[in-house]
Amino acid sequence: MKTTFKMITLSTVAALSLTFAGQSFAASSPFSDISNIAIKDKIESLQSEGIVQGVSSGLFAPNDTITAAQGIQLIVNAADLNLALVRFQVEPKATDYYEHANNEAWYANALITASVNGVQLPADLDPDQKWTREEFTHQLISTIEAHFDLPKIKLAPVQIADSAELTIDYEGSVQRAIAYKVAKLDDQGNFDPKGEISRAEAAEQIFNVLEYVKAHPAPTPQAE
Repeated sequence: MKTTFKMITLSTVAALSLTFAGQSFAASSPFSDISNIAIKDKIESLQSEGIVQGVSSGLFAPNDTITAAQGIQLIVNAADLNLALVRFQVEPKATDYYEHANNEAWYANALITASVNGVQLPADLDPDQKWTREEFTHQLISTIEAHFDLPKIKLAPVQIADSAELTIDYEGSVQRAIAYKVAKLDDQGNFDPKGEISRAEAAEQIFNVLEYVKAHPAPTPQAE
């Protein structure tokens, strides 16, 4: 069960470092294992901004499946979620929000940050579980839309050949991800929603969604 904390002022836990894969490695150390992949420039761009980091010094592991914890950390970084204006009466723990979390794990602060900022994750989340393509895409799009207040535009429905395999709750997010050109279908028009998503593909979605945000800023409120 999630615990509600009264938020007061600046949080000391905001000072904890955020990482993508569990350890903090210098962003200036280039990844030696992405030279032969098509999205090398996108990953390097995200690395330079501190949004993605490696699994070890100089290694990104682009073909590894992303875990829930890694995916959440990546989304937290991309959306620039933080606890800078928050303080808790009792120091929060990841297990206050997610019963299967480890309070000593590298991802603990990311889980707290995500929950406090309204990212909708199940209470029984397993941080070590490998995420599917539809899970990551849904969480990414839902979070980015909410926190960047994307303008409402009419999008034509996308024909997804394997749409019957989509989890109903994720269908809208996946449709919009494809319409935003954040995610893409394969040559047969399939999304493969239940397939595991690689770190490289997750990073590409992050790059693409941030480019979409830059091109579609939220409307400026009109003065009354």
